[in-house]
Amino acid sequence: MKTARLEQLQTALTQAGLDAVAINPGPTLTYLTGVSFHLMERPIVLLVLRDQEPVLVLPEFEMTKAARIPFKVNAFTYGENPAEWGGVFKKAVMSLGLDGKKIGVEPRQMRLLEFNHVRGGAPGAEFPDATEALASLRLRKDESEIGAMRHAVKVAQAALEAILPSINVGATEREIANALSMELLKNGSDAELPFAPIVCAGPNSADPHATPSDRRIERGDLLLVDWGAATDGYISDLTRTFAVGEVEAEWKKIAQIVFEANRAGCAAGRPGVPCASVDKAARAVIEQAGYGQYFTHRTGHGIGMEGHEEPYMRGDNMRMLYPGMAYTVEPGIYLAGRGGVRIEDNVVVTKSGVEVLSDMPRELRLVG
Repeated sequence: MKTARLEQLQTALTQAGLDAVAINPGPTLTYLTGVSFHLMERPIVLLVLRDQEPVLVLPEFEMTKAARIPFKVNAFTYGENPAEWGGVFKKAVMSLGLDGKKIGVEPRQMRLLEFNHVRGGAPGAEFPDATEALASLRLRKDESEIGAMRHAVKVAQAALEAILPSINVGATEREIANALSMELLKNGSDAELPFAPIVCAGPNSADPHATPSDRRIERGDLLLVDWGAATDGYISDLTRTFAVGEVEAEWKKIAQIVFEANRAGCAAGRPGVPCASVDKAARAVIEQAGYGQYFTHRTGHGIGMEGHEEPYMRGDNMRMLYPGMAYTVEPGIYLAGRGGVRIEDNVVVTKSGVEVLSDMPRELRLVG
């Protein structure tokens, strides 16, 4: 028995000129099998070929999980003695006749641990990058996936709204981030958040990927919050910027510019236009306002089972948008040593344009 996702992968392998692909625990393996395996010290690898039954190498005690995979696999199991693992992997890989063949891997996911075990059974094989072939499977979301992301957005928005009244001058970035994490779980996020919330104030908000610190927020600060939830394995990723009391007039001006850039970026997405158009539309607003050099990152990235996946909203990315693709639109302006503003929304391409999944107010709201 095959599933549609397995058949799509086998077709993708043929189109990419790959004989097989080796997949270890992570989003792609979960997507294909519907089962979540741990990435741990015990290696697990699924080997999928174009025209043979997949082979799964895993610990003996994980066979209860393997039984839930919706398609037939040939399982090779090992015990707790690491000295035996290499032999089991070698036997599994050799059973497929992959020596001298092209075995695709995901460079961002495949560890040296699993790679060496697979190579042990096929020392003459090539191991090309299979990122594009695998990304094509998850690139266009179906209604159930979009529904999960919609729910993740609602959970995230409700969680932040719940803690906003309690944010006061003197609270630390870390305290606010911890409170937000707890609220995300209370509102229904999966136990594993997509990423730790970014909460940064004052000069720290000029760092797009700041880590919450023990700095206490002060009146006149900008407070930037980048956060998300996960529901049924799919994520949301949002950013809003707040004013802690009255802020400088320039920050109000910048917040309005970023708001307009966000709107332009969202409006630019539709079927048949390149990802580059989204980036260029948002960036043009900021450049025309004289702050182009302070928008230092791409306009967005794909979202789904991972926080960062295809497609990427870069000015040089000519990949076309099609219905079902989901991504962020997150322009920002960052003045080093002073502060920054970012507004991030989640969108899905529809048949005629895009649906913006997030609707939390984007204006510079007052807190504290």
